[in-house]
Amino acid sequence: MKGQDDALEEYELPFLESVALQVSVLGITLVTRLADLAVLLVRPRLLRAYVSVWVAALLRSPYRLRRSFEVVRALKASGQPLRELIYGETPLVTGLRAFRAAGVGPGSRVVDLLAGRGRALLAARWLGAEARGVELLERHVVSVAEPLRRAGISLVQGDALLEELGDATHVFLAWTALGPETKARVLERLRTCRPGTRILTVTRPVEAEDFPVLGRQRLLFTWGFEGVWLHEYRPEAA
Repeated sequence: MKGQDDALEEYELPFLESVALQVSVLGITLVTRLADLAVLLVRPRLLRAYVSVWVAALLRSPYRLRRSFEVVRALKASGQPLRELIYGETPLVTGLRAFRAAGVGPGSRVVDLLAGRGRALLAARWLGAEARGVELLERHVVSVAEPLRRAGISLVQGDALLEELGDATHVFLAWTALGPETKARVLERLRTCRPGTRILTVTRPVEAEDFPVLGRQRLLFTWGFEGVWLHEYRPEAA
């Protein structure tokens, strides 16, 4: 994969900046973990799944993704560059704020197209919604799929660009690291949703007339504060 535009060298920071960033991330992680655990006291049935996701991330951090055979195979199958698989995860408390603003609750069906280890889906379940996620890397899925299943969450390995979205009421997209080509392909998949489906995107909005913005929040993620946009699919607006 050497020589492709997915090389990560351009993202490397000088030593002192790297240390400062890691300290900042550790501080944010501590704050969000404590907040998450406080929220889970109200829904203790989700605690085991949350701890499983936490342990899996500690053992194999999403920030230290190896170019293993599995990664190479997944990238070739999806057509994505490596940098698009490197991103932080969504704290439970952040997911709760974003989903509440989007109207998620009992009877909702939330789909996370770039699910990682599925932490955002725990927020959907906390609110009483059905929750399922799609993650490209199999090793992310196998480490947490069973405890998530016991919590009522479906996390599967697969290509988000092939996911069926016809039954979704809400779609969550942490497309922080996605490039223009992948975003264009995701947008076409979003157009298979039913009219009225609400789409939440992290970092940037969907720039298309048939996905008008209903609102925007600034919320805390593992790497810092980030914008979260709420859209609604309205094909008649195109």
